[in-house]
Amino acid sequence: MEQSEMLAMIRDSRLEEPPRSGSGRLSLTPTQYPQAYADSVANLGKYWAGVARELQWTVPWQQDLVGQLPDFRFFQGGYSNVSVNCIDRHLERRADRPALIGIREDGGETVWSWQELHRQTATFARALSDLGVKEGDVVAIFLPNLLETFAAVHACYRIGAIYNIIFSGFSRSALLDRLADTQAKVVITADEAVRRGRRFALKATLDQALADVPSVQHVVVIRRTGAPVPMQKPRDHYWDELMDHTASGQEPVPIEANAPGFIIYTSGTTSKPKGLVHSGLGFLVGSYHNVKYALDLGPDDVYWCTADVGWLTFPIFELVGGLAHGATYLVYEGALDYPEPGRLYDIIARHRVNKVFTAPTVLRMLARQGTALADSYNLESLELISLVGEPLDASTWYWVARELGKGRIEINNTYGQSETGSAWTSSLVGVTAAKPGSCGLPLPGHAYAIVDDGGHPVPAGKVGELVLTAPFPTLARTIWGDDARYRSQYFARPEFYATRDAAVEDHDHHIWVLGRVDDVINVAAHRLSTMEMESAVLTLPEVAEAAVIGVPDDIKGQVPVAFVTLRQGIEEPSDLAQRVKSQVTDTIGAIARPAEVYRVDAMPKTRSGKIVRRLLKEIVTTGGSAGDITGLEDPEVLERLLAQLGRPPQA
Repeated sequence: MEQSEMLAMIRDSRLEEPPRSGSGRLSLTPTQYPQAYADSVANLGKYWAGVARELQWTVPWQQDLVGQLPDFRFFQGGYSNVSVNCIDRHLERRADRPALIGIREDGGETVWSWQELHRQTATFARALSDLGVKEGDVVAIFLPNLLETFAAVHACYRIGAIYNIIFSGFSRSALLDRLADTQAKVVITADEAVRRGRRFALKATLDQALADVPSVQHVVVIRRTGAPVPMQKPRDHYWDELMDHTASGQEPVPIEANAPGFIIYTSGTTSKPKGLVHSGLGFLVGSYHNVKYALDLGPDDVYWCTADVGWLTFPIFELVGGLAHGATYLVYEGALDYPEPGRLYDIIARHRVNKVFTAPTVLRMLARQGTALADSYNLESLELISLVGEPLDASTWYWVARELGKGRIEINNTYGQSETGSAWTSSLVGVTAAKPGSCGLPLPGHAYAIVDDGGHPVPAGKVGELVLTAPFPTLARTIWGDDARYRSQYFARPEFYATRDAAVEDHDHHIWVLGRVDDVINVAAHRLSTMEMESAVLTLPEVAEAAVIGVPDDIKGQVPVAFVTLRQGIEEPSDLAQRVKSQVTDTIGAIARPAEVYRVDAMPKTRSGKIVRRLLKEIVTTGGSAGDITGLEDPEVLERLLAQLGRPPQA
């Protein structure tokens, strides 16, 4: 297949109208969208200023937008506070309404009203101030999805501290890397975390790292399980005791619009993890805008973002951008299929959840479980499933629409990166049509192009690299302590931000993200999309999940290798490998035929639901993994994969 040919999955796709109209909170109609988008990118400063005015400001800004990529500032001279916009401004009308519903894996639940969320946040902000935390200091948050995590984050926003949420599943080494890089002053953690019925010693892991991080002056420990943990006085404090001894709440500190708000690290495998710095108020404005269009979230919605707080999906779609819309939010600590396969369905049914934000692999997990399980729960409340993380295949899209949703659920597959701070391609919920497999349309305020290796725009239907050609508020402003790396990695061509993702724009202006540029593999000088191959495999009725990687080949340069899992209750066909190879050949062509097909019991995934294809490639090419695997949903999956593929276990 030549690069200029239209990919079959795009050529054969069709527009699917939303099953219900929007709430009316989105003022655009389908016919108005093209002109509105064009107007927004023609005058970005004016557009984003209009969004920002929907929020509260202490001091108005003097200039909407100053500068261009990579040096830009939005709302120059304006002052406000993120916690005020996410919490305080909802109190007048919603003080006694549920803000957060915390759900534990064992079924226990805790509810905070908006008034209680405000009290917890303001009190902990005062406690941090009493510990000596000032504007610009770094506070590390090493926590799972707890209600206190919300209070900790917004307490930092309230006083202008820079927070760094660190995934609670990380090892001592990964934790140390991040604490040492930021020189955190305070760390907030829990005695333990719980997942799949197992306890994970967070405080003990932290203690192992702190000997090498002299910057940490205080540690605050939440009693999650009540397990006894060593407390080093005067450094260590229990959350509840600290709160009891804090006299009053902290008034919010006005923060300049471009001041750093938080640091989030991208995963590091062979190189040092990158600490992306996002502005506090820029991120608020952009993520509020993102949630408005991708979820149409309102005060009467019961909403659940299933991601782990350690991944940027959660701050965008629940912790900040989500909270700014004043709905009721579920906060779940645990695995979505534990202790029973129907755990996700049970939570939706019991709490009458009407909107969910999750990952495509979660939908593939549900499809693997089959329709009978879904039909045993009352899911009539569910109206919308929005997604991010990796491409969603059309086969799963239609299963959710027809089997799970019975035609009533809107499915919105979006695209974004940690660096972009928002999922900037999306459906406008209840307004624009979806295309199963695509990532929707560019949201207003985001200027982009798809370019060839020389940086020149390519025509519709042709594969190129997706780039962003103008600034927007949620774009990361630098890499912590290494601005030169920020510029060299993302702005090799200073006129645009390079996503390093391969994409196609079709004739309806829908954007199809095919994966990393490196995932568009070259087979005998033919460029092939691994996403298209995976989509082809997933049309087989027995296949639940598929992952395709490119591996070196002496003759062809690279060849595709496929991994598949089967739907539950399906006996493995004796000719499974041949069926997979034939399906890819018939759909795409003989050049895309996988060299090998491996049937595995489970894919390696992050807690946010992404299949870790890098790990699959390492297993095939080196027989193991050299990277940190503690961030996996199930770290023990590596040994099972090695056994299934006939590789010796790792030492």
